[in-house]
Amino acid sequence: MAEVQDIFDSVIPDRFSPNQRKAFFAIKNCRTGNIGSHVDRCSCCDNVHVSYNSCRNRHCPKCQGSKQQEWVSAQLAKLLPVGYFHVVFTLPHELKAVMLQNQKLLYSILVKAAGDTIVELAKNPKFLGAQTGVTAVLHTWGQNLSFHPHVHCMVPGGGLSLDGRRFITSRKKFFIPVKVLSRKFRGKFLSHLKAAWRNGDIKFFNDANDFALGTNFLNFISSLYQKDWVVYCKKPFRSPWHVVSYLGRYTHRVAISNSRIISFDGATVSFRWKDYRDNNRVKLMALDATEFTRRFLLHVLPSGFTRIRHYGILSSRNTGTKLALCIMLAGTRPKVPEVVKHVNVCPQCGGIMVFAGVVSSSFGGT
Repeated sequence: MAEVQDIFDSVIPDRFSPNQRKAFFAIKNCRTGNIGSHVDRCSCCDNVHVSYNSCRNRHCPKCQGSKQQEWVSAQLAKLLPVGYFHVVFTLPHELKAVMLQNQKLLYSILVKAAGDTIVELAKNPKFLGAQTGVTAVLHTWGQNLSFHPHVHCMVPGGGLSLDGRRFITSRKKFFIPVKVLSRKFRGKFLSHLKAAWRNGDIKFFNDANDFALGTNFLNFISSLYQKDWVVYCKKPFRSPWHVVSYLGRYTHRVAISNSRIISFDGATVSFRWKDYRDNNRVKLMALDATEFTRRFLLHVLPSGFTRIRHYGILSSRNTGTKLALCIMLAGTRPKVPEVVKHVNVCPQCGGIMVFAGVVSSSFGGT
């Protein structure tokens, strides 16, 4: 079966940004002799196995499994005995050019606007009247690898009362109407965007050149206030364990997994995609290798960008105080299955294979 790596092998890199070039060559060379190898030795029978190194790049389809497992394990201690909701925030397509040209800044604004919207509205007694939390994950792609920035938010159905004395549980349906979410989110995002423009932090070139002239950008922002922004809430999760398992897949997902690639003949890539505008029908798309690579690399994140962020009682400054208090006041911890860590088993005796050293220098990923 063809993989992203096979497709990259057929492409001559051209017009890549430094981050895209780094990801391209990391994925291209992952688990090959180009980035070295290492030795594992059995702790029981001294069987030795030499393996090629992984690139560890966060955009590589092959390198997310162990990171996902570590992340899921860390989230188990934060679970509350309540239902969890999945809320998705999207942006109007008119923002596409500006987003592409100012990725690090505007991705941050997008995630922050989504997280702050839920946390602030939850405090309103009309909705929940409590301090809740949000885990927000940025995705930049659509199913057909188009540029489609959006944020997946996982929200517990409850939180700490405003006086800090009680744990408040929400009703079964999501406690904030999506129209209210949409308007608040729109206002927050555009307010941050306008402030960034006034500070001179927004850059314009190519398709967005006209925004640099006079008050064109402010007029553009005004037009976006007139649009209905799309926010939707998916079905609630069956249990706290399901939210962690599901979110683990979201947090470490890349633009396309190898399992979705149907064929590659050296020139054309065919892959499965789900068309949400056509009743979620699964379709096939064919792209030449160069276009497939261009679309894949659109979703390489800026260096150092944090795509998973926590807000409210789930933020790092509150987990030891407000979240811990919520767990105590809620009374019972949710039951979750134990996460089984991956173990490299010796094929000869069934013992544990242990890292024993590097054969040659490895290549670092991001």
